[in-house]
Amino acid sequence: MKALVTGAAGFLGSHVAEWLIRDGNDVVALDDLSGGYIENVPSEAKWVCGSITDYALLEDLFEREKFDYVFHLAAYAAEGLSHFIRRYNYETNLVGSINLINLSVNHKIKCYIFTSSIAVYGANQLPMTEDLIPRPEDPYGIAKYAVELDLEAACHQFGLNYIIFRPHNVYGERQNIGDKYRNVIGIFMNQILAGKPLTTFGDGTQTRAFSYIDDVATVIARSYKNSRAFGEIFNIGADQVYSINQLAAVVADAMGVPLEVIHLKQRNEVKHAFASHKKVKVFFETSDPVTLQYGVQRMAAWVKKTGVRKTQNFSNIEIYEQMPEGW
Repeated sequence: MKALVTGAAGFLGSHVAEWLIRDGNDVVALDDLSGGYIENVPSEAKWVCGSITDYALLEDLFEREKFDYVFHLAAYAAEGLSHFIRRYNYETNLVGSINLINLSVNHKIKCYIFTSSIAVYGANQLPMTEDLIPRPEDPYGIAKYAVELDLEAACHQFGLNYIIFRPHNVYGERQNIGDKYRNVIGIFMNQILAGKPLTTFGDGTQTRAFSYIDDVATVIARSYKNSRAFGEIFNIGADQVYSINQLAAVVADAMGVPLEVIHLKQRNEVKHAFASHKKVKVFFETSDPVTLQYGVQRMAAWVKKTGVRKTQNFSNIEIYEQMPEGW
């Protein structure tokens, strides 16, 4: 089959594209390189540089390539920063997704596989299960939930099949460690490479379950084969919960440096976030998840070879009031 993979030069998208190719599929890799790197794109994929907000480009692409499936992973997934880049967030994460839904309907795509986020749940809904009513607390989660609702509406109106995955705190090789606004493990490793102490917001007792890339990408890439999953939503990721303080110790150990942490002012974020994965295990074959220690060691080995990434300020800040310390 032929698949369009958006965000294919990014972290999760490049791994999904790789697994699709390993399984013998043709992949068209689309990315605008705003957060990814061309070297992440599998060499066997057909590379297209462009944005999901460019409707004319997408129209031409769908007409020429005759896709069977769309794997939509392109997003700017800086949940905390989304408060301060509201217009950019909705243009990229919502309108861009709707562009793909429109074309998927018009070209009778067999299934639209969408990576949402557990950010849709908001706070105080633990463990997060798929039957909960989402209560997103930031523009990123709101955008993701809006796309989920639109997919449901498109399915009801036009018969567009879809599968929605809600991954969380995914880490591993090819992550953009130079983005200071998202992906705490990458941020920690980049700080260590630069000879800086690790920075945490608040007292570091926030908790998350950190998910190694191979535990997530393989399931997403092979999901289209299971028609029972059409129209369903799945949490996907790790079960074991760690505090940010515990995570910092694991990262420092993997990087071979003494633990040194600076605590910055607490930012506005969900304090505790972890999900149930009982449903995804019913629908898909899943292996035992990689432990945090082993996964971080693998990522650390890759990071040491790749080297420090230059950290750049986001160029499209729309609101500066209450900007978190260090941003």
